[in-house]
Amino acid sequence: MWISASITTDAGHAEKLSDALFEAGAISVSVEDAEAGTEFETPQFGEPGSPETPLWRTSRVIALFEPNEDIKEVVAAAREKVSLGNAPTEFTEVAEQDWVRLTQSQFEPIRINDRLWIVPSWHQAPDPSAINLELDPGLAFGTGSHPTTRLCLEWLCDKVSRGDALLDYGCGSGILALAAAKLGAAEVLGVDIDERALEAAADNAARNGVVLRLASSRQPLAEQFDIVVANILTNPLCVLAPLIAGRVKAGGQLALSGVLATQADEVIAAYAPHIALAVGATLDGWVRLEGGKP
Repeated sequence: MWISASITTDAGHAEKLSDALFEAGAISVSVEDAEAGTEFETPQFGEPGSPETPLWRTSRVIALFEPNEDIKEVVAAAREKVSLGNAPTEFTEVAEQDWVRLTQSQFEPIRINDRLWIVPSWHQAPDPSAINLELDPGLAFGTGSHPTTRLCLEWLCDKVSRGDALLDYGCGSGILALAAAKLGAAEVLGVDIDERALEAAADNAARNGVVLRLASSRQPLAEQFDIVVANILTNPLCVLAPLIAGRVKAGGQLALSGVLATQADEVIAAYAPHIALAVGATLDGWVRLEGGKP
């Protein structure tokens, strides 16, 4: 059994508080967005158009301690050290568990449709005759469980034809690029701003016996593709509208996600000078925007 101490503070104090908690004997300390899951959630991915603040405006600092009858006094002293003497703290017990097994239990095979499944490596494929992508959770975004990923995968199942050239802009784990290749695309390029994502995508490609081209999105990209898909965030999608739309061939198709339903009009307006987009599907408050270049 451990004790978790959760303290909500501002970005200016979060790092100092983390250090003070470590000095006070914390086993681990993590910092999260205290507004995650709300309309005020702030992404921190370093993508174009994203905030450049080092931490969140309202941060939740969570420290894990071994059980100790003085734990409240220890945490209070750490708060006082960084001038957060009366900051509210929530204490909870954390039971010993098989963390590997617990994590794996949260990721079951995901059926996208009759053609496509996402299957963690520790599971048998429920439908061996389908296209099965073996994908485990890791450092890069993309396991098939998020609504935006599902929206894009469903679209790819409908749009990819044999021989297509496809660009996955912001590829993360490579899940969309892998699916496109398995669905018959002849050439697939995945780009991402994060080198760890590119490494994860390369590993996943090797695991699935798929050949992908992978490149940093920091490098110039002049090629055009039959299909372009980008599942990132509203701000970078808007900032990058000329670049992303410019990668679509005449007669080609574009799909965007990572967009909340309330943000759809903003993204549609950003792409209007380049490609006319419309909401193609919605899921759990997220949308897929899609359109074709004449």
